[in-house]
Amino acid sequence: MSWFTRKPSAAESAKERLQLVLIHDRTDLTPAELEALKDDLIKAISRHIDIDPSAVQIGLERAGREQRLVADIPLKGVARRRAG
Repeated sequence: MSWFTRKPSAAESAKERLQLVLIHDRTDLTPAELEALKDDLIKAISRHIDIDPSAVQIGLERAGREQRLVADIPLKGVARRRAG
């Protein structure tokens, strides 16, 4: 755990919750399912590279009839983690 890890502000948390609600309105996924998906992605990626889980953003993009789930996952460093 880093001494310099900051907690998301109330505004950032509210924005993230709103984004999840908007995604839910456009898909068949519930906010709880989206949060579980985000948690699973963080766990899976964290096994291989060092990321900042508090800064992960998940959003939905539309292009015509297509929808795309987009994840913005900030990397902390380039060093790879060893599975263990």
